[in-house]
Amino acid sequence: MKTREHLFIIMAVYNGETYLSEQLSSIFENSYQDFFLHIYDDGSTDGTTTIIKKWQEKHPERIIYHKNRKNKGVIQNFLQAAEELDADYYMFCDQDDFWLKHKIKDTLDYMQGLEDRAKKLPVAVFGDARVTDAKLTIVSDSFQKQSRFHSEKTDLAHLLMENKLLGCTVMFNHALKERLGSFPPQIRMHDWWIGLVASAFGTIGYLDEPLLLYRQHEKNIIGNTSHKSYVKNRLEHLGSQREVLYQTCAQAEAFLEAYHDSLNKEQRMLIHAFAALPETNWFLRRYYIIKYGFFKSGLIRNLGVLLLV
Repeated sequence: MKTREHLFIIMAVYNGETYLSEQLSSIFENSYQDFFLHIYDDGSTDGTTTIIKKWQEKHPERIIYHKNRKNKGVIQNFLQAAEELDADYYMFCDQDDFWLKHKIKDTLDYMQGLEDRAKKLPVAVFGDARVTDAKLTIVSDSFQKQSRFHSEKTDLAHLLMENKLLGCTVMFNHALKERLGSFPPQIRMHDWWIGLVASAFGTIGYLDEPLLLYRQHEKNIIGNTSHKSYVKNRLEHLGSQREVLYQTCAQAEAFLEAYHDSLNKEQRMLIHAFAALPETNWFLRRYYIIKYGFFKSGLIRNLGVLLLV
C-alpha cells in the first residue's frame, strides 16, 4: 500500500522568469522543510523551464516538474493538480510572491489545531499578506485590512457572495481534497471553490497574520485593490459589475449541481436562492439577499449589491 505524502506545495507557473527564483528561494528558506514542491507549467515560452531545472539540480528529490500538454488557465491548473496528488496537506503557491520564513509552520500548526476539533472533516486555512510593489517594497502591512474584508465571515451565505480566501495563503487537508471532483467552467477562482467546499462540508480558519509578501506588478492576473479604488471602479462600471455578480450566481448553480446529493436540505435551499437571483424579480432579489444573508464586507459593498441587482 502506497504511503501518502505529508505536504505538497502546488505552484502554478506561466512565463514567470522575472520573479520565480526569488519565490523558490523563499520557499526553501522556510523554517519548515517537510514538503514536496510540485510545479505545474502551463506552457511557458520564456526562461521559466530553465530556472526550474536549475532548482531541480539543487533539490532533485523535492521538486517535481509537470509540463501541461495544453494551456489550462490558472483555475484548472491549480484544482486539477490538487485532485491528482495524494497528500495529508496541500498549499497553493503563486510564482511571483515571497513567502515569509514562518509561513508553512504557522499555517500547518493552525490547520492541525482546527483538525483536532473538526476531526475528519474538510478544513481550509487562509491568512493575511503584506502588499508590496514589484521590488518587494511594502505598500501595506495587511491585504485583508486594506481591502476591508470581514475575513471571519466564512459561512456559506457570505462565501457565495464574496470570496474571502487569498489563494496564495491557502492550505487545505486531505479530507477536503477527497471532496473535489469535476471542475465546471463557471468557477470564478480556485481559492473561492476550495472555500465553498470547506464551508459546506467542514470548516474554514483565518490565520490573522501576514504569511507572505504579496507582490503587485504589471502582469498580475488577480491583483490587490484598495477599498477606495474598489468603490471607484464599481461606480464607473455598473454594467460590468452586474455581469460579474451574475457570474457569481452561475458559480453557485454549478456548485449546487456538483454537490447536490451531499448537501443538506437547508444548504440546497440557500444555494438555489442565490443561484436564482438573476431570474427573480426586483423585490424578491432584495428579499432573498436580506433573508439569507448574502452579504459582502462592509456597508458600501452591500449598498452596491442592492443597487446592482
